[in-house]
Amino acid sequence: MPYDLGAQVPLGTTVKDGAGALANAGGMALTITLPDASTVTVSSVLPSSTGVYAYDYPTVQPGRHSVRWVATGINAGAYTDVFDVREATPPLLFSLASAKAQLDITTTEYDEELREYIAATTQAVEFFVGAVVRRSVTQPVRGGSDRVVLDTTPVLAVTSMTALGTWQESVPVDVLNVADAESGVLRRTDGLVFTQCEYHVEYVAGRTAVRPNIALAGKMILQHLWRTQYGAARGMVGGGDDFSVTEPIPGLGYSIPNRALQLLQGDRLPGGIA
Repeated sequence: MPYDLGAQVPLGTTVKDGAGALANAGGMALTITLPDASTVTVSSVLPSSTGVYAYDYPTVQPGRHSVRWVATGINAGAYTDVFDVREATPPLLFSLASAKAQLDITTTEYDEELREYIAATTQAVEFFVGAVVRRSVTQPVRGGSDRVVLDTTPVLAVTSMTALGTWQESVPVDVLNVADAESGVLRRTDGLVFTQCEYHVEYVAGRTAVRPNIALAGKMILQHLWRTQYGAARGMVGGGDDFSVTEPIPGLGYSIPNRALQLLQGDRLPGGIA
């Protein structure tokens, strides 16, 4: 289960003796490796009760973290684990409240689990229609002509184009134009070409509004995934047909129901993926 950036992650491990009973170690150290490969080390963690060690870590970076507990002295041993931290503004197609309404869930029991499903559903929808949720993107590109292609579409705005070579000049934003947001083709309008070298383009991709068909397709995918993972007992509605996952879409396994795919047809990008 991912944690929100800034939240405290409850970490823990246990130590047992040769007979399998909880017992204290001679010493316990904890090392947390952050996504940027830096580490946080707690050289001495005291047991909260016999054989039980705990530490609350306040998160400061999004991404995958690894955890390493090392017990030394008597009852020596080691334990390794991982946890993930969401970015500060993760791309989410719809709210937790909307997801619970679609699934007829009125309790808070599954809230954290549902947030993971919403994130996965968002990625599934954007596979077909490109970026729906607004996000800032930094992309390396190579010059050599009067145009380059931006990968994450639709493109809403280009904010900068910075040259990586010390001998290059950055390109002013006012001479850049994205004529077709869905193709992502970025052109110069001053009659010049991009120098044959590397640039970093910073731009905003996504949509200013989520069309009803896209939102509804996402909710159907969420409902479909919730049903296949846990059965109909968790407040599911709907019948069989494509919820029975008997006819997978080529290349997608059993994750996308046909009714959702049909809703997305009018907004699919050329080639079908973002």
